Amino acid sequence: MGLDFEVVISDADESGVDKSVPPHIYVQELALLKAAASAKKVIDNRAAVVIAADTIVVLDGKILGKPADEADAFGMLSALSGRTHSVYTGFCVLRIRDGRTVCKSARTDVRFKKLSDDRISRYIDSGEPMDKAGAYGIQGLGALLVEGIDGDYFNVVGLPVSALGDILETEFGFELL
Repeated sequence: MGLDFEVVISDADESGVDKSVPPHIYVQELALLKAAASAKKVIDNRAAVVIAADTIVVLDGKILGKPADEADAFGMLSALSGRTHSVYTGFCVLRIRDGRTVCKSARTDVRFKKLSDDRISRYIDSGEPMDKAGAYGIQGLGALLVEGIDGDYFNVVGLPVSALGDILETEFGFELL
């Protein structure tokens, strides 16, 4: 987008967010928590605008977070094999000077190829799935597992750039491009 930015790690406690709400609401709540926690760290910079996001993978109504271990990753990838799932990213923009906050979400459907146990094991051996929601990263080796998508690729990566750009322009007066 051509914006100067600084990464601020959020220390938000996500444990209290109700997972029974619809996924598009759940990810917005997570993003809002992260935005608020990060805003506390930059509160003295009145010109700062905080952008926070969180991404989940949903299969059959169940949220697949980051795998706890290799066995968990194997189970997730086996469940995704040959199926379509949804990736939701919630994102929030929070302006420090006046507290204005806008949160939205995006959804992309992802179709996985049918995967053999051996292929799943080789992918897990790469180490890539261990810190990713749903145990895969479409921007890396996980691209080899994907048959196709319906929606925004960047949403699956973790930030729907075009939708975020729209919010920055229409709601916060940024001039992009």
